[in-house]
Amino acid sequence: MSTPVNKSASKVLQVLKALRGHSLSGVTNQELANQLDESPATITRALQTLEKEGFAQKLDDGSYALGNILVSISHCHAQEIDRAQSRVSEHIQRVFAGVKQIKEA
Repeated sequence: MSTPVNKSASKVLQVLKALRGHSLSGVTNQELANQLDESPATITRALQTLEKEGFAQKLDDGSYALGNILVSISHCHAQEIDRAQSRVSEHIQRVFAGVKQIKEA
């Protein structure tokens, strides 16, 4: 059984994904509309939602780029991965130390 899709949320997420690769240079509303085959009004509404929540930002030239909240999320994710990698490395070291003790016995 499939879950119903919230069309508005889906549009917002499509715009968010379309902002990839435009963190520095930005992309215009019209370029996003063309890329996603949507009206500029639909893109504007999605961008307003993303901007309000910090996922997009309007640049000085009027174009849009990914927002700082995504940098924060990415940073937190990278830290979590680093912690997990450290735990795995510690576990591997303990396993090898145990194997070494068994071989020496």
